[in-house]
Amino acid sequence: MSIALQKTLSLLLLIVIGIFLQKKLQNEDQKKGLKTIILNIALPAMIFVALLKIEINPDLLILPVLALVFNIMMIFITRYTLPFFGIKADTPAMRTLMLLLPSLAPGLTCFPFIVEYLGDDVLAWAALADIGNKLFVLVLAYLLAMSWYYKNQKLEAKSNGQKVKELLIAMVSEPINLVILVAIALLGFGFNLESMPGFLSESILMMKDMMTPLVLLFIGIAVIFKWDQLRMIASLLTFRAGITFLLSGLFIWLVPMPSEAAVLLAVVFPQSAVSFWPFAHMSAIRKFEYDNEAQKDNPTFDLEMGINVLAVSMPYSTLLVLGIFTSGSYFTYPIHVFSIGALLLVTATVPKAIQWIKSTDFSFDSLRDKELKERPAD
Repeated sequence: MSIALQKTLSLLLLIVIGIFLQKKLQNEDQKKGLKTIILNIALPAMIFVALLKIEINPDLLILPVLALVFNIMMIFITRYTLPFFGIKADTPAMRTLMLLLPSLAPGLTCFPFIVEYLGDDVLAWAALADIGNKLFVLVLAYLLAMSWYYKNQKLEAKSNGQKVKELLIAMVSEPINLVILVAIALLGFGFNLESMPGFLSESILMMKDMMTPLVLLFIGIAVIFKWDQLRMIASLLTFRAGITFLLSGLFIWLVPMPSEAAVLLAVVFPQSAVSFWPFAHMSAIRKFEYDNEAQKDNPTFDLEMGINVLAVSMPYSTLLVLGIFTSGSYFTYPIHVFSIGALLLVTATVPKAIQWIKSTDFSFDSLRDKELKERPAD
């Protein structure tokens, strides 16, 4: 068994263990405690380590820009296509999906396979591209989430200056954002993880290592099996994969690529699972609402749907990435990438289209009755 496949199975096993732990951790305070450890200790440590390991090569700065452009394009595509799947505009479900679907988590579902199939050099390119994605999931997604929170809770009455002040206070008070500011300051002065005292860097690394197992266990513990919702999520992820294949195919068709490995990177990187970090922002905002009686019953986001999207996305993306790498050179040709993208789009949209047609009465009598109702009275 390959190393990449072993790693994937080990990650999925942690989710399964979390599912079996659901009966042991039914108390909401227990789940809240686990989430607090993730948001306030493990996740900030992981972000801190990731930022301090950044080594920017000026020749490859286009990679994070391309990743960020992909995130932003997916926001707009998601916004205008979700109503087709029955997601109403300006609802907790819509806001949740608009933050999650454009985000990427290549560290869990992409990087292990890149190392195994393409090598360390291509992994370095992927890590650099992930800087743009991190900018989206850590900063832009947070700003969007806070903006929707203010709008949903009807806080527009405050002056712009007051809103900006409260937003800045909320950002600085969050451990994740404090860590980002400290890491950027250290990088600005030329410090990195190796230049820190040994005891401090070791402690941070130990806290960072808790992140992956805790998140996967939490997903398994918190996932709620509502099969209608899970079917809808699988359909949305199929649609997301189809759109992503089309964008990748267009990119490798228009842009000269230096190698076959670079082509495969352009195909697999955007197929990564959705990121946990937007969910972390949503959880922090839900805490604000939960602590305020006036906001408690008007959630900005649907956290139940969010955790289910995370749970389905990881195995789904893993299977896609594995399929791409095990198909040889098939995905190095733009026409093949376009074909798979179109097939996935059809798979995701045709059932919805059939459902819509069945629910619409196109009979002659129905059309005649409609015409009579719309005809002005004599």
